[in-house]
Formats: sequence, C-alpha cells, structure tokens
Amino acid sequence: MLLRILVTAIVVGIAAFFTPGFSIDNIWSLLLAAVIIGVLDYLIQKFTGVDATPFGRGITGFIVAAIILYVTKFIVPGFNISVWGAIIGALVIGILDAIIPGRAM
Repeated sequence: MLLRILVTAIVVGIAAFFTPGFSIDNIWSLLLAAVIIGVLDYLIQKFTGVDATPFGRGITGFIVAAIILYVTKFIVPGFNISVWGAIIGALVIGILDAIIPGRAM
C-alpha cells in the first residue's frame, strides 16, 4: 500500500507539472492527494467494479479517473485542478501509468 501511494504521488506530481490547469502547492498536498486518490479508487472499484485507471476500462475508466482527480480538489488543500486539467491529467496519468511500473490510480 505504501509503494502504491508513493507511485501515485510520483505520477500525479509529474502529471501536474505537464498539465495546464493542474497544480499542487507542496509535498504534503501531493502525498495527501495520493492517499485520497487511492482511497477513492478503491471505493469506486469495490462498489461499482469499475477500474479507475485511465486506460483500464476504456472511456469509462478514463472518465472515472478524471472525476477522481477533480473530486480530490475539494478534499485536499493545495490541490488545484480545473475540469480540463482533470481530463488532460487523466490522459497524462494514463500515459505515465503505462511507462512507470506499479499502479498509479
């Protein structure tokens, strides 16, 4: 679980760097966001069976990943993302998830 949070933090940090409309104020916001994203992903997968990886379930997974990113904005202080930033961020995370070993979302 700790490794998954670390991988998620790295991937989300890289995505925030490359995505317009997506910023994270500090390392604590990044780590808290990684935990929240992991929890939201787990809950959605547990209750709906939808894999929230951006390319895990096609368009459904992509949309769920963007929604998870956007909802995280309301939970984590210092995690700022627009609707377009969430959509582009989900795409960037999907690409990074294919490159970096481990499951990011």
